[in-house]
Amino acid sequence: QPARSAGRDIVFVIVSTGQDVMEMVEALCAGGRAPQVVVDSTSISIEDSERVRQRLAAAGAQLLAAPVSGNAKVIQAGKLTFVCSGPRPAFDAAEPYLGLMGSGASYVGEGELSRIAKICHNVYLGIVIQALAEITLLAQKAGMSRHAFLDFLNRSVMGSTFSRYKTPALVNLDFRVTFTPRLLRKDLDLGLDAARALEVPMPLATLTRELVQAMIGHGMTEKDFSELLVLQARASGVELQPENVEVGDGLS
Repeated sequence: QPARSAGRDIVFVIVSTGQDVMEMVEALCAGGRAPQVVVDSTSISIEDSERVRQRLAAAGAQLLAAPVSGNAKVIQAGKLTFVCSGPRPAFDAAEPYLGLMGSGASYVGEGELSRIAKICHNVYLGIVIQALAEITLLAQKAGMSRHAFLDFLNRSVMGSTFSRYKTPALVNLDFRVTFTPRLLRKDLDLGLDAARALEVPMPLATLTRELVQAMIGHGMTEKDFSELLVLQARASGVELQPENVEVGDGLS
């Protein structure tokens, strides 16, 4: 019941769609008692975010757009992060509370810049998982176990929280769904749309988008995006088997 939150200093919102956010904002603004700041972490388009911002401004309120990086497992590990844009005073007011919900928040500027930052984040996500699939299969076909190669990679300066987090999937084929190819394709399309508008060449993102489309074409629509490894294995003439090795995910 959003009406109960009307008139609060800060209200946090995370729902499903841009329309849901707008309906929530309309309820919060009903009766002329809008919150001072609305922090929205819903994954919505830049256009929807602009409309929400304009509606709140008409009611004398501010929008802090605050998309998140992290799924349920990341949240449980206390590593959720926020990227925020909007008026700096709104960020300063909300930041202490965002810190309680995760490991921190980054402020990237005014308006809807955080929505662009999240799109860039997810484009990078697609490129990195495809690169991991390629080099892991190359190492395996040369004679290494996937576990041995990724153990080396994760200990090196090239290792990352993400490479460690996806190691169980790449080693033991633990493909529990965290993010589907359809969702990744949507974000790659958003990134490429922005790239065309801003005249930025993105050849790696373009190729990755087509590889994700190939996953979808193979009927892997509800699989985890890390199953790009399976597609890469087919193209490499490698039959994948789980290695059944105990590996950490870098979160605990």
